[in-house]
Amino acid sequence: MAKGERKTKEDLKDKDVLHRFIGLSLAGGKTDKACLAVVEYFPRYHKIFLTKIYDKIKNEETISADQKIIQVINQYKEFTEYFAVDVPWNLPLCLDCRLNCPGFEACEQEPIKWMHKINLKINKQKKPKKLFTPYTQRACEIYINNELEESFLMNHGMGSNVAPLLARAAFLKKRISLDWIEVFPKLSLWRLGRSLGISKSHLKFHRHAVGGDESREIILEALSEKKLAFVYDQDIKIMISNNHAFEAFVCAMTGFLKFFKQTEERPEGFPKKEAWIEFPKLEINWEKV
Repeated sequence: MAKGERKTKEDLKDKDVLHRFIGLSLAGGKTDKACLAVVEYFPRYHKIFLTKIYDKIKNEETISADQKIIQVINQYKEFTEYFAVDVPWNLPLCLDCRLNCPGFEACEQEPIKWMHKINLKINKQKKPKKLFTPYTQRACEIYINNELEESFLMNHGMGSNVAPLLARAAFLKKRISLDWIEVFPKLSLWRLGRSLGISKSHLKFHRHAVGGDESREIILEALSEKKLAFVYDQDIKIMISNNHAFEAFVCAMTGFLKFFKQTEERPEGFPKKEAWIEFPKLEINWEKV
């Protein structure tokens, strides 16, 4: 990550091949907190640039923040490999199912059977024993919360905190014809940061209202020392002060890592019909990016 004067497209030669990754940190439609980050990779120079951050995309009297998001993305659609979003846009399996329902206790659908199997494993290790709820939970959330090196406490797709965001993302999905991937920034940052030797305390507390800005600054400084990407002074300041902008950048970087096959594949036996969260490999091979 380097600081300097922002390049324009005129500075780049036509024969350069450009790969673009857009990250969106989505907030509630009435909160004016959504942020969008555009990351571009130039193979000729083997360089990654945070080209632009759109901070706090707001509603106006005659135009919605959703329409503004769409307009911005339309400017960058060309060369975009992945559009990485920090919320789901598909309903949990049970809410979208049209089969004659026997109740999820007796359901024979592959994702439900997988959830029962994982839940049985979890209950052997925990008290009190609990049952999953497939009308609020998705298999990917159960996997991330229980099967990785840390418990990341990912909210349910139809939980009270996420459901309004799912509705907003589903609305945007109809209008944005890109290759969408879902990202959980907390997990992506954890894997990214650990691969670069950033301390666990900063990676765990980057969202906190008290001390979160300091953690984000330390993380960005560590990335700068590793020369992972070029980010300009004004964008660094925005990401230190605004966690949504920071997480939009993390989303875009996750798309970049997926492009170079440095994100985790679905585990063996994971339901094929279920949504998947893209997150970096435990051991990122930086020589391949």
